[in-house]
Amino acid sequence: MSATPTRADGRRPAQLRPITFEANIAPHATGSVLVSFGATRVICAATIEPKVPSWMRQQGVKGGWLTAEYSMLPYSTLDRKPRDIAKGKLDGRTVEIQRLIGRSLRAIIDLQKLGDNTLWVDCDVIQADGGTRTASITGAYLAARLAVQKLLDDRKLAENPLLDSVAAVSVGVFNNQELLDLNYVEDKDAEVDFNVVMTGQGRFVEVQGAGEEATFTQDQLTSLVALAQKGLKEVSGLQTAFLTKQLLAR
Repeated sequence: MSATPTRADGRRPAQLRPITFEANIAPHATGSVLVSFGATRVICAATIEPKVPSWMRQQGVKGGWLTAEYSMLPYSTLDRKPRDIAKGKLDGRTVEIQRLIGRSLRAIIDLQKLGDNTLWVDCDVIQADGGTRTASITGAYLAARLAVQKLLDDRKLAENPLLDSVAAVSVGVFNNQELLDLNYVEDKDAEVDFNVVMTGQGRFVEVQGAGEEATFTQDQLTSLVALAQKGLKEVSGLQTAFLTKQLLAR
C-alpha cells in the first residue's frame, strides 16, 4: 500500500481523519461529548433514568438496561434531510444504526452493576461527511463513561459497570485502493465498504462489510480488517487520553 498522499483530503491511505472530543457539550445530560472525525460531527449524550423498561420488570430480569437513539439533523447533509417525525416513522438506516450503537455499548457493560437504571445514549449528527455510525459509537462510549463517573462520584453506583472501552472505524476499497476512515466522497463510491467495532482490548464486537456492486477476496478481507485494527488502536488511545484528562480534572 502506498504511503504517499493519494486521497482528495491529502491523507495517506492508512491515515485517520483528525479526531477530537469535547466534553460537556450538553449540560443537562449526565455525560456528553462532541466527537469529530474530520468534518463529521456528532453530539453524543448519555442520560441516566432511574427505572428499567417494563419488559424487564414483567420478565423478572434483574439489573439495568442500556439503549441508544440516533438521528441526523436536517441540516447535517448537503441537501436537507427530513426529520423522521415528519415521515411518521424511523427509516431503516436509522433503526439499523441505533441498534448497532446499543449492541456495541451493551457488549462492554455489566448491566447487573448498573442497578435499576436505564442508560440512554443519544447520538445526533450535526454534520455528516461519512462515518457517522462509527463516530457515534466512539463518542457514545465516552459519553457513557463520563455519565458513569458522575454516578460513581455521587455514590449512586457502587462500582464501574463498564468493563472495557469500545470504538468503531470504517475501511473500504475506493479506486482499487484500501482506505481507512472513509469520508463521504470515498464512502458513496466505494467498491467495498466495512464498519468495524472493537473493544479497547482488541476483541471484535461487530464487523459489517459488503461489496457495493463488487466482490472482494479473502486476502482483501484480511487486509481490511487488519487496517481497521490499526486505526482502532489509534482511536482507543485517543479515547484513553481524553478520559484521563477529564477524570483528572474532576
